Amino acid sequence: MRSPSQWLLLGVALAAIAARPTIAADLRDLYFGEALYQAYQGQYFDALERLDAELAQHRHLDEPELDSLQHHIRQADFSVGDFELRYRMHLRAGRAIRAVLEADVDQPVKNEAAFRLARIEFQKGQSEDALHALERIHGTVPEGIKDDIEFLRANVYLALGRPADAVEVLRRLQGTESLKGFAAYNLGIALLQADHTPDALRQLDKAGQIESREVSTAAIRDKSNMVLGSIMLQSADYGHAQQAFDRVRLEGPYSNRALLSTGWAEVSARDYEKALVPWGMLIGRDATDAAVQEAKLALPFAYSRLQLYGRAALLYGQALDSFGKELEKVDASVRSIRAGNFLKALVREEIKQDNLWIVRLRTLPDTPETFYLTDLMASNDFQAALQNYLDMEDLRRRLIAWQNGFDAFADLMRLRRANYTPLLPQVDARFRELDSQMRVRVEQRDHLQKRLQDLLTAPRPALLATTDERLALERLRQIEKTLGHSRGGNAALCARVQRLQGVLTWRLYTEYPERLTQAHEHLHELSQDVRMLQEQYTAFVRARQAAVHSYAGYDQSISRLRTRVGDARERVDTLLARQGHIIEAVAIDELRTRRERLEAYQVQARYAVADSYDRALKERAGGGTP
Repeated sequence: MRSPSQWLLLGVALAAIAARPTIAADLRDLYFGEALYQAYQGQYFDALERLDAELAQHRHLDEPELDSLQHHIRQADFSVGDFELRYRMHLRAGRAIRAVLEADVDQPVKNEAAFRLARIEFQKGQSEDALHALERIHGTVPEGIKDDIEFLRANVYLALGRPADAVEVLRRLQGTESLKGFAAYNLGIALLQADHTPDALRQLDKAGQIESREVSTAAIRDKSNMVLGSIMLQSADYGHAQQAFDRVRLEGPYSNRALLSTGWAEVSARDYEKALVPWGMLIGRDATDAAVQEAKLALPFAYSRLQLYGRAALLYGQALDSFGKELEKVDASVRSIRAGNFLKALVREEIKQDNLWIVRLRTLPDTPETFYLTDLMASNDFQAALQNYLDMEDLRRRLIAWQNGFDAFADLMRLRRANYTPLLPQVDARFRELDSQMRVRVEQRDHLQKRLQDLLTAPRPALLATTDERLALERLRQIEKTLGHSRGGNAALCARVQRLQGVLTWRLYTEYPERLTQAHEHLHELSQDVRMLQEQYTAFVRARQAAVHSYAGYDQSISRLRTRVGDARERVDTLLARQGHIIEAVAIDELRTRRERLEAYQVQARYAVADSYDRALKERAGGGTP
């Protein structure tokens, strides 16, 4: 188990490393861009779904180098691991990045993969494995991750109990703009762990005065001042402690603790009047905050030290009333949680649209169960459990949507079948008729092509005669035959017939090359027409198949997927109920702790109000003014 300080360092490290997301420059693949868009919206499940599909299609292409995703393939491989890590799929994320490490790629690519793997291992709490991954980095390192690598290395050293090594690394990062505040604070913590207390205090003081408008940097600056002030307060250096607490923003996340600590620093220095100022500001804030509740006891305590017992008694009485009301809120919160309202509030869609949704829960009038749970919900352990619950709730909703989608698909198949069933028989009958005609024409074309091919080796001019020429030659043969059977044939007519036959034969032989060339040209034109006809034929066949495939063969697939989704939904419902029970139990335990603290405050307030009234009465009886 990590200590609270280790959890804090882990959160600081991951926040700094993840502060700058990788953005694809010169984006050329639309679907990869869609996956990045989903990821930047925090929808990592949708991003993984899109990117997994795109990578699967890319890897099954015959020529993937021509695909637009090829321009981003390295970043896509890394993004899979990143998205899986953000979705807390640590095992799959590690496998994806290890595959890059083992591939035959350039060393800068391997270095980036090793850094991402180390980040995964560090977030999983496996610091030794994270250090081993970082040790695999050598040679050329991508410029954009150099500082992040060293910052992660320093935090790994801190997690492993090697603060001296962390100090050496963090000193080199002090001028890094992207890690402004984070590196300075972590250096102070590392110096503390290395027992270099004077240097640590100076470093924390420096980190507490960093100027920045960034929200994250301002928060870590406040944290630096809180740690420094607490150390100074324990060391009885009340002046420097107050200086540190005074630098904490009045509207920041540490403001209440800072005001409370400032008052105790003044009390420790026995300057009770100055303690009234921060505590007076604090008691007007949210009554459910632990620091505010403590201040409601601390403020009348300061008045009693100033011997203003009447004022102290009045404030103790107000504190007593406030604690009673808060105990009623705690009881109402417990009842509401047991009724299941807490989990319903956590999954409200309007809450998820705001990064400060935990704070917004307190502003909703119908969520009393969250009044005392802001600190709990902000803790790492609770956040991990809550995020698992939210993910399972999201999966449950998706599974329900998919189940409803199956009914829509089945209805779509029914409508398509009803549309195509009466049309296809007529289309098929007409298609068979046209198909037979096409086959005849194709056979004729092939026959002509074969005969023309034969004419190149064995010329036969008569085969290239026109229709008129063939009719004329046939008529001349018939005339010649008739004259040969007649008695006393006319020699002049026979000679004339032979002369005409000679003319036609001469024309056929002399024009044979030109006619053969024309025949090949016409055959080429015919082949183009036949090719176009075959393309139309193929398009029709595909359209016919697509029409049938648009509704046929889906029944078994839909039934199988329906069963799988149903089984998955049962498992998710079971896990969701278990996780919800754990969250409710943790929340109720937290409320019980707060109730015990409020009861203790109530007892103290009862005793203090009685004591203050006694002192006030005695002072009045003695002639003083309460």
